[in-house]
Amino acid sequence: MDKTWEFFSTPGNLNILTPDDLKFDILTDTSGLSMYPGMIINYKIQPFPLVKFRWTTEITHCVNKSFFVDEQRFGPYSFWHHQHHFEDHGDHVLMKDIVHYGLPFGPLGNIAQALFIKKKLEHIFNYRAEKIKEIF
Repeated sequence: MDKTWEFFSTPGNLNILTPDDLKFDILTDTSGLSMYPGMIINYKIQPFPLVKFRWTTEITHCVNKSFFVDEQRFGPYSFWHHQHHFEDHGDHVLMKDIVHYGLPFGPLGNIAQALFIKKKLEHIFNYRAEKIKEIF
């Protein structure tokens, strides 16, 4: 659990868990910092060719070796709430992501969700699962 928590509570490690095709870049200097409630982190992300966003999240909750929550403050979603839960099972740690999000632009957002947003998020979280297997 110690090793897992240390990895996931270090904001800079998010680069390792994000596919290269997103051209993800953390803009906030988080060197030597662990997550804490109130932490603000700024990013740049390019989810699709020619589509770039700045994204700002806040760590709203953080309980050592148990869970943390990041929420979008500014960015591509109308709503983003991402919970990261960790359960110690002795010889392994179970990590569970729970993501709730909403898209802007009403019916156009719903069409974008059906055509490509859902697939892109699945790609990101599948990549993350594979990287976690590699690392741990």
